[in-house]
Amino acid sequence: MANLFSVAEIVDIGIEKEKKRRDFYGAVAERAIDPELTALFRRLRDWEEEHVRAFGEIRAGVDERESVDSYPGEGREYMESLVADQLYQALSPAAAKEIASPREAIEMGIGFEKDAILFFRALADFLSASQRTIVERLIREEQGHLVRLSRLREIISTNKMNRRSDRIE
Repeated sequence: MANLFSVAEIVDIGIEKEKKRRDFYGAVAERAIDPELTALFRRLRDWEEEHVRAFGEIRAGVDERESVDSYPGEGREYMESLVADQLYQALSPAAAKEIASPREAIEMGIGFEKDAILFFRALADFLSASQRTIVERLIREEQGHLVRLSRLREIISTNKMNRRSDRIE
């Protein structure tokens, strides 16, 4: 079956997703009014940059010809569905400027982190043990990001943040 992904291509897709999340978080940090939100989104941006580097290390060790399939076509549709996720259409620089509130930015961030966890778990099945260890570390980090964003959402939902943070400039 044509159009199969290689492990290298999947890792490349992971790198691109990390870069898009990094750029999104950076754009939101630039527009946030509340210093706590600015710091959070800068931290998330920096963490995503670390993930880009980690994926680069994984990519360097992946054989270009390794296939994700144990039989023809097995992984193609699944990985394509992860890659084509509509959530990532919202990661353009223009879309980050459309975000009107911290809650909206946080909700999008939560979606991105969940997507990253799902993508990494799928990718791990096709990597060597040492590469899988790196991806599992990234999964734990993404889970930590998810927890932080979820806690911040709770704070905003209960109006514990000051009123300046009700919008993003």
